[in-house]
Amino acid sequence: MLMDRTLFNPQLAALSDNYRTISYDLRARTDRYNESYNLEDLAADLNALLDALHIESVVLAGISMGGFMALRFAEHYPQRVNGLVLINSMAEPHTEAEREEYSALAKRVLDEGVQSERVRHIARTKMFGETTLEDNHTIVDHWEKRWATYPPESVYHAMHSWIDRSDYTHKLPNIEIPVLSIHGKENTVLALKRTESMLNTLPDARQTVVSAAGHSAPVEQPDEVTDAIREFLSEVAL
Repeated sequence: MLMDRTLFNPQLAALSDNYRTISYDLRARTDRYNESYNLEDLAADLNALLDALHIESVVLAGISMGGFMALRFAEHYPQRVNGLVLINSMAEPHTEAEREEYSALAKRVLDEGVQSERVRHIARTKMFGETTLEDNHTIVDHWEKRWATYPPESVYHAMHSWIDRSDYTHKLPNIEIPVLSIHGKENTVLALKRTESMLNTLPDARQTVVSAAGHSAPVEQPDEVTDAIREFLSEVAL
């Protein structure tokens, strides 16, 4: 909801030597930001994008809500997915308390804007791990400046695309393709233990834990994330 396609720039640059790499923005970073939509709509958007690019199938990587969408894409368009990389994501729904918290935050963003100091403080403490907040101010400052350019409606609708999503765990046995979970150990938004039910239910899943990263692992520890994806790609039938 707060990141854009440039989050994956380190991985795209490193992996493009052996693979065709593509990143794209979800609706929140496009001119379609000011409308209601859900995760299934975002999955349909991706299907249309693959059609437009004449791509039959992919290994799909998504972070956080991108991972929520990726699971639904794999369900609705199974012939188009050779593998999934779910970064700081899960199949479980948020708790009632979390839904109330995030709904209130979405309303605050709409009222105050992303540039509000209160909103920026909440965002940076949720999006980055302790190590990054202490040692990598350049990354944090870079993203805070990007957040300040977002229309508040874009964040509001992005959050409401996933806040009330249903539990997906019971559908995981049908996703028989290889799945890699990459999770930041310092992630305070989605604790590592909340991936356990997903990993235990998926037929073919493995996990890499990135010790010094929070919710934005691809830019917090880009080399570790890239190495995990590269190893996974070498095992997936493309």
